Amino acid sequence: MKRLFLVFALILSHLTFAQTAKEIIDKNIELSGGLTNWKLLNSVLLQGKVVLGIKDEYPIKIYQQRPNLTKTIITTGGKETAIEGFDGTKGYAMNYAANKLQEYPEYVPESFDNDFIDWESKGFAAKYLGKEKVGEIYCHKVELTKNVNKNMYYFDTKTYMLLKEVKKDETVVYSEYKKVGNLTMPFKIESSSSKKDGDYVMLFNKIEVNKVFPANIFKF
Repeated sequence: MKRLFLVFALILSHLTFAQTAKEIIDKNIELSGGLTNWKLLNSVLLQGKVVLGIKDEYPIKIYQQRPNLTKTIITTGGKETAIEGFDGTKGYAMNYAANKLQEYPEYVPESFDNDFIDWESKGFAAKYLGKEKVGEIYCHKVELTKNVNKNMYYFDTKTYMLLKEVKKDETVVYSEYKKVGNLTMPFKIESSSSKKDGDYVMLFNKIEVNKVFPANIFKF
């Protein structure tokens, strides 16, 4: 009888944690603009600067459009240069050793939507892992799993905004959230990885949504 009670308690605990994870994700979507507004988002243009290392700082523009089109442009010496992107068929990235843009046949573009939008239909499983501090802020820690991939997400317990994301090879910290139309977006993104030369900080001074881009903007 005692063993049956323990099994029942474990099952109930699992269901409660799964439900709690769903509630946290739903709260994040609701407070950052709502599911309808996120699904109505068709394009984003982010403008600001990217900081590499201590002193390397460049103006940056990032174009993104559904379903997975993207293009990143930096300005060096007064000249705009595309350094990465996906045109809908092929992926490109700057080969800094050769100092030229190179096509990568195995380039995998990121989804336009974040993982939280329709996460269940995308095949993710969510688990609530309790509370943990990010800096001085207490966060809800949620794990999203799909196949063998596991990502950790940290949501501010007060605002429910995403503060940190831990992937296999990268940790991303989000801050300085501001309203952009009906949505709330981070204006500062810090990325770090085991490959220290890939660390960067992006500081945006302008984010525009649902702009109609020129037909050739994603060409390389």
